[in-house]
Amino acid sequence: MRIDISWLPALAAAFMLVFARVAAMVMLLPALGEQNIPVRIKLAAAVLLTLIILPLHQRDFHIDMQSLSSLIVLMVQEILIGIVLGATARVTMSALQVAGSIIAQQMGLGFVTSVDPTQGEQGLLVGNFLTMLGVTLLFATDSHHLLIAALNDSYKIFAPGEAIATGDIASLATQAFAAAFRLGLQLAAPFLVFGLVFNIGLGVLARLMPQMQVYFVGVPLSILAGFLIFALVLTALMGTFLAYFDGVVHQMLSLK
Repeated sequence: MRIDISWLPALAAAFMLVFARVAAMVMLLPALGEQNIPVRIKLAAAVLLTLIILPLHQRDFHIDMQSLSSLIVLMVQEILIGIVLGATARVTMSALQVAGSIIAQQMGLGFVTSVDPTQGEQGLLVGNFLTMLGVTLLFATDSHHLLIAALNDSYKIFAPGEAIATGDIASLATQAFAAAFRLGLQLAAPFLVFGLVFNIGLGVLARLMPQMQVYFVGVPLSILAGFLIFALVLTALMGTFLAYFDGVVHQMLSLK
């Protein structure tokens, strides 16, 4: 009895190509791609997603096992596509860091820093809080399923073996960075208004009462009023961010 295993090399090559796209995306995703997440967990998630995606798109790969150069080109293309998907999702989270930095400065907490678990480096406390809250809400609202759907649909947009639309990708990257910075400013807009009005009020008070130590009075009041405003606008702030995240993912799926 003979068993035909001639299909195994092509299957193994297709698995590695799918794994290249998935792993490159997973390594950059919010929550999964953080530095404090063990590499084994990242690899396990990438392998699991690969086993799910491979049967759906195995026929999309036209692999010439006799040509090593074509396999290398396909591998590089798959890695680049995965990086684009993961980096775009990562950039969306930077909007919360921008908003947190502005809010902290307006509240008088610009000097309070802690280790940002999503970046592995020092960051402002308010920005770290917003980032962790944003990641939590992404999973709580099942928005991370959109990323898995984007990964699946990416094989329709970036078909294996086709030339990558570099112009569209560059446009997407530029728009993602600009939109993240713009959204950060929009999320922090109430605190920009508060900081302007509060500092003008302190300036007027200093002119009216020169003997008064405005700094020692203004800083506690700024922190107290800032936290009150923060509590009032936090729900709307995070709702706006989730809507923005969903919009970015849908924009990734409409490159063509």
